[in-house]
Amino acid sequence: MAFENPFEGKEIWFGVGSQDLYGEEALRQVAIHSAEMVDYLNNTGKIPVKLVLKPTLKSSDGVKQFMVEASANPNVIGVITWCHTFSPAKMWIRGLEVLTKPLLQLNTQHHKEIPWETIDMDFMNLNQAAHGDREFGYIVSRLGIKRKVVVGHYTDPEVAEKIGTWARAAAGWDASNNMKVMRWGDNMRNVAVTEGDKTEAERVFGASINTWAVNELVAAYDAVKDDQVKAIIEDYKAKYDIDPALLDAKYDSLFISAKEEAAMVNMMTANGCTAGVDNFEDLGALPQLPGVGPQRFPSEYGWGFSAEGDWKTAVLVRIGAVMGYGLEGGASLMEDYSYNFTPGNELDMGSHMLEVSPAIGTIAKPKLEIHPLGIGGKADPVRLVFTGAPKKDVVVVSMSDVRERFRLLMDVVDVVEPGGSLKELPCARAVWKPRPSLKTAAECWILAGGSHHTCMTTSVGREAWEDFARMAGVELAVIDENTTARQFEKELELSEMVHRLDNRH
Repeated sequence: MAFENPFEGKEIWFGVGSQDLYGEEALRQVAIHSAEMVDYLNNTGKIPVKLVLKPTLKSSDGVKQFMVEASANPNVIGVITWCHTFSPAKMWIRGLEVLTKPLLQLNTQHHKEIPWETIDMDFMNLNQAAHGDREFGYIVSRLGIKRKVVVGHYTDPEVAEKIGTWARAAAGWDASNNMKVMRWGDNMRNVAVTEGDKTEAERVFGASINTWAVNELVAAYDAVKDDQVKAIIEDYKAKYDIDPALLDAKYDSLFISAKEEAAMVNMMTANGCTAGVDNFEDLGALPQLPGVGPQRFPSEYGWGFSAEGDWKTAVLVRIGAVMGYGLEGGASLMEDYSYNFTPGNELDMGSHMLEVSPAIGTIAKPKLEIHPLGIGGKADPVRLVFTGAPKKDVVVVSMSDVRERFRLLMDVVDVVEPGGSLKELPCARAVWKPRPSLKTAAECWILAGGSHHTCMTTSVGREAWEDFARMAGVELAVIDENTTARQFEKELELSEMVHRLDNRH
């Protein structure tokens, strides 16, 4: 199966606020203007989900019905509101209280410029979004509802871009709330950051995380048909530079790797799972620790994957893959491995023994190779070896369970070319320059208790993850070019107080 379009069939409902005070002609103009605006936004190509204009909202009952229907419809992943005229905010209370989908407040208007020579009170009464949106904004803030606010004329490219980013985050939130994570075995022994409260994760993120015995995967492996394995190998041949030795008919390692991928895919598909995780300490009778198969989960199937039982990072990779669908780049498990402390060229190199995905983009065609692996006690696994392609404004995100809540932590980085060939390193890797600097970023990451496992997204950046965190109602600590360790520590203390006092989530 291929990475299915996560936006297909999804909708974002566009609700326009007004009232009966200004008469039927004004309401007719509201409907005409709203339709023009929604059509324009849909035609920009910047919003991956269809905006659907609903009838103008004029009363408390109408607003509540709109919000109830949006919340109940599984195809609706978010709601956009805009007040064309003045829309008394008390009529929004009952509806907003029952809304369960992400909310974006658009502060715009139909006209771009004030008609200085002709403007009169009729025009003022009809076109008063600057007035109406502030009334609406007051009640949303008073109710304590998190939302994204986008300001600007609807024809401004930045407006469509911001709505598009938010729509991607809403799709990620929808994917999170419909996610099943397949764990083959438990997490790596004695490791702290891979532990976490799976019940609380389902409450907060909607993702259901459960365990399947490795013996079930072994049975699935035994049941795989040769035709499926051969089809996967042909896909390898089309996409990767395969070590000729792996194609020797006497050499069965490639067949085994493809068969393990087929078994994992079959189990995931049969159980409706969209993220998976294994553990090199719990492999049962599997011939190899799976390598190339898990590497292909994000790039070929749009699934999340992480290693060593780390389901939290697998969840993030799935969310990142969905948010970035159709864009250049993708999402992958990443792990900090080694620093370059050369003055003026301080860098961080991330990798993992097998599971980093080519979804993030590669400098050259990935090589499919076999190398010894000193852990797991199995045959040497086949894996893709490559270096991540340079790209600016990339993010690495981690999820930590900090007892009473989850904390998301993000660093904005620039992926760069390595300082050498890395020809002796038999695994996938990426090298990046953290912002604001390696020393400050590492200090802040450690202060925040960030995991050594992260999700790297080269398709969507900071804004999409900020939108997602707002939808989930979870803390997001950000390290960027403006961060100082002293200020970051104070922000963590304030954030901790806020999230301990906020019982809504």
